[in-house]
Amino acid sequence: MRAMKATSWLLLLFSLPTNRNTERVAVWRRLKKMGAVQIKTSTYLLPDEPAQYEQFQWLAKQIRDYGGDSTLVRAQEIEGLTREKVIAMFNDSRAKDYAAVRKSLQSFIARRKKMGPELAAGELERLTRQFREIRGVDFFDSPRGHDIAMLLRRAEGPRKTRQLQTLDSRQYQGKTWLTRPRPEIDRVGSAWLISKFIDRKPKFVYAPSADAVPDAIPFDMLDAEFSHFPTNQWRK
Repeated sequence: MRAMKATSWLLLLFSLPTNRNTERVAVWRRLKKMGAVQIKTSTYLLPDEPAQYEQFQWLAKQIRDYGGDSTLVRAQEIEGLTREKVIAMFNDSRAKDYAAVRKSLQSFIARRKKMGPELAAGELERLTRQFREIRGVDFFDSPRGHDIAMLLRRAEGPRKTRQLQTLDSRQYQGKTWLTRPRPEIDRVGSAWLISKFIDRKPKFVYAPSADAVPDAIPFDMLDAEFSHFPTNQWRK
């Protein structure tokens, strides 16, 4: 999903009787499924969008039906929390969700050759569904989501066998190369390889999607031609 440009926030404040443990767990699970983040005890936050407002409205009513109290607040600003910090909270929460999927995907890739086709297809479908559920509440396009999408493509296996294309590095000199913000070791390594073996005077820029810088060459991004998986070979 594209990153939201939230200008206001929804806060759900609630309390439940101490003997309502089952209901408390049900509320927590619902909040997690919504992608809400906790900022204080029994205070949860979502971007102020119609779908999220409707979800919080429904949950607020459910809490009251459980015998608790709930208040839904719309706020332009939250004292002590800048917009950037709030977005970081959402992205950190999604990163933890994606980490669990990543671990399962890596395990699946390691075991796939020993699995029967039906079992492998079923597990891959489950992991894909889990990824899409997280992606659906990834309101601010966490970089981890792109990493998992690429890993999921790898888990699916080659879509068709094709010969590696040979590219002439002389046609790629002095170019602008684009990747996602906050690169980690794999994309840092890709940038080093580009500057060492392909483009002697590269310029590197960062954006969440390839269409943000149309004239740049995207690498290590979803659906980008260039990645640290073998897709091309080079001629000096």
